[in-house]
Amino acid sequence: MIVKYLLSILLFSLLISCGQLNVQNSCDCEVEKNALTMMEAELSKLKDLKVPPIKILSNIVPEYGLLTKVQWDEIEEKLEQDEPSQAWQAWMHGCEKLIKKNDWKISCEAAKNLSSPSNKEVINYLHTYFDLYKAKNKDGSSEGLITGYYQPLLKGSRTKTKKYKIPLYTPPLDLITVDLSEIYPELKYKRLRGRVEGNKLIPYLTRKEISKNNYPLQGNELLWVENSVESFFLEIQGSGVIKFEDGSTTQVGYADQNGHPYRSMGLALIRQGELKRNKVSMQSIKAWAKKNQRKLQKFLNANPSTVFFRELPQGLPGPIGALGVPISSGRSVAIDRKFIPLGAPIFLTTTEPNSDIALNKFMIAQDTGGAINGGVRADFYWGQGKAAGAKAGSMKQSGEIWVMLPKGFPLPR
Repeated sequence: MIVKYLLSILLFSLLISCGQLNVQNSCDCEVEKNALTMMEAELSKLKDLKVPPIKILSNIVPEYGLLTKVQWDEIEEKLEQDEPSQAWQAWMHGCEKLIKKNDWKISCEAAKNLSSPSNKEVINYLHTYFDLYKAKNKDGSSEGLITGYYQPLLKGSRTKTKKYKIPLYTPPLDLITVDLSEIYPELKYKRLRGRVEGNKLIPYLTRKEISKNNYPLQGNELLWVENSVESFFLEIQGSGVIKFEDGSTTQVGYADQNGHPYRSMGLALIRQGELKRNKVSMQSIKAWAKKNQRKLQKFLNANPSTVFFRELPQGLPGPIGALGVPISSGRSVAIDRKFIPLGAPIFLTTTEPNSDIALNKFMIAQDTGGAINGGVRADFYWGQGKAAGAKAGSMKQSGEIWVMLPKGFPLPR
């Protein structure tokens, strides 16, 4: 019975997304509170029973297990040609969090002693305090997909109007999250999401269910925007700026997610013959949507995942990434934290969007994303606005990644 119960949990986790929780809302419903307490108690019992590992976990790569130590001369020339000092502010933002961790403390304390370092001083600092590692994929290859993201600007309102009628939601109070690593340490960063119905935890509402006319999330609206496609891409980007009619603005950022896996709308359009594979980009999808309003919701619903937002503090220099600090245009990148430590300096070699022009950058891994999976996989943050959106929307390049870790950083054998 216990094994069956564990299998059910794991099957559920495979069927829905295990995204990272950034903001957790408390539940005001006593029934749901009690259900969550009971569930946590059961998970604790299962943990103590030391049930033998289930075979499905046998091929999981240890955390950071695909990193291979290499010599600095692999990137030395390209690093010198870049201007690594431009990433120093991003690194200092990251150190605000990393300095609290033993493995990063010495390198971040040393960074605090450097004020506006030159490019040469940054490189000397990296050589002194870090070792260099090459990122690989599970199949041993060293090249992977490099995409881009940005911070869109949307027009919106704090109240629903005839013009602004597409809601951005806050995390619903009945959304429940279970940390699966409490049962299996191998499932670090994996979270199972759902809602309580009776005495069962069931999958949370899909995008299709949330968008139904009976309006199941009424009361959870954060803001209202004008365009459902722009709202959809705001969810994919994870953060954005909302501009109100009086000219004032506010930033919104990722707060949580409904637990369902991200599915590409572009891929759905390709499969249905609406767009050709070599023509799919954010821009082409938006153009298709303008011409196909009647079909639009069907293809939006092809992605069952829904992102919930929170309003960010005023005056931030950029959106808040998964590390919990503002990310920097052209110097911050999203990675898969199972393979690259969140906060680590990296060196990325790729090409400009839709181009063979080299793009070699010293960057900081300060964010994650639901579609960013793999040992050599990165999402390049281009910044805010239309120009950044044009770059991000067309970026689907091949690239390689080197990771810089503090000397003595513990890695699996």
